[in-house]
Amino acid sequence: MSDYNATIIAEFRANGGRVDSAGFGTHLVLLHTVGARTGQPRVNPAMSLRDGDAWLVVASAAGAEKDPAWAVNLRAHPHTEIEVATAHGEAQTVPVTATELDGEDYETAFARFVRRSSAFANYQRRAGARRLPVFRLAPWE
Repeated sequence: MSDYNATIIAEFRANGGRVDSAGFGTHLVLLHTVGARTGQPRVNPAMSLRDGDAWLVVASAAGAEKDPAWAVNLRAHPHTEIEVATAHGEAQTVPVTATELDGEDYETAFARFVRRSSAFANYQRRAGARRLPVFRLAPWE
């Protein structure tokens, strides 16, 4: 895990799901994934947007040529958990199922991220032919 991610995760947990140092506020989730090859548990922060009772995340990797490991892990193990901020200023763990969006659902969701931060449009340009995956993280029912 990078020092940056470790710092963001520590701030998230210390402040009930709020991360102001990097400008996320409460628009961040901590993704708990299982390594597709290693089977080892992983935790990664990701900017998120609420989508009804679910959360949307973009596997941008800041526009890298390939998907971040957590996206590969979600595809291999879509039943997972996230840590989220609650309305009461606490962090809560929620069991979720990750679904990769496609078609119109993808276009609508990605446009929401671009409206929230133009950095996502820059990441897509930087990624070239790689389409930045968007996942919907829906609570287990």
